[in-house]
Amino acid sequence: MIMEGKKGLIIGVANNKSIAYGILKAVKAQGADVALTFLNEQLEKRVRPIAEEFGCEKVYKLDVADENDMNAIAGLVEKDFGKIDFIVHAVAFAPREALDGRFVDTTKDAFRIAMDISVYSLVEVTQKLMPVMSDNASIITLSYLGGIRNVPHYNVMGVAKAALEASVRYLAEDLGTQGIRVNAISAGPIKTLAASGIGDFRTILKWNEANAPLRDNVTIDQVGNSAMYLLSDLSSGVTGEIHYVDCGYNIMGMGAVEEVDGKAKLVWDIQKEEN
Repeated sequence: MIMEGKKGLIIGVANNKSIAYGILKAVKAQGADVALTFLNEQLEKRVRPIAEEFGCEKVYKLDVADENDMNAIAGLVEKDFGKIDFIVHAVAFAPREALDGRFVDTTKDAFRIAMDISVYSLVEVTQKLMPVMSDNASIITLSYLGGIRNVPHYNVMGVAKAALEASVRYLAEDLGTQGIRVNAISAGPIKTLAASGIGDFRTILKWNEANAPLRDNVTIDQVGNSAMYLLSDLSSGVTGEIHYVDCGYNIMGMGAVEEVDGKAKLVWDIQKEEN
């Protein structure tokens, strides 16, 4: 198996609908030994059963905004694993009100929270865990197209994703001399707990499905398989990359949509069917 003997930490599994769950499923299928984290007691009740499902014996409390948790994580990992070979950073947050209305109305506090949790946490997690990372280790984080384009209702989170992608490039340079690779996956829209805070998300899903070259929305399994590649030795020559897993939507410059039988379809696809 591709990841036999690899040990890693996945930060951000919320439930079995989350992208981090798809990544966990993929790396476990290829033989990896994985530790998980949970944010608080409420989420611990969701994460523990997932850990049992996949035979993950180690589960740690890790709130990236809690200084005590951040200072403790490296010691816990070293005690249980010695060195680890990969980290998955699947953490993002912005206050709900910052995802409504206009970006120009974003408050300083909402901006700070979004940048701290969604961006700086990657930098700090890397700082804390570098001493327990093996040679040729791999780090991935999760981005979205809203970081380079305007997406309705994404607002301050789009700005945070832009900063996250820039952080990936700078971290890749800093850590490259140690053989540590840093990449991001920019996944298409998926019905996750995080996505529930984005207004009109159903419309975004329909638009992506209608306009993507593959005429579909991506799944957590598809993202998980791509993440497994980036975390494994198969991608040993890849770092500083933003890898799109969105059924090709990111390449599109224009799309025209009409609704047919309750489903969004591209106008030129409708015309082809009629002809």
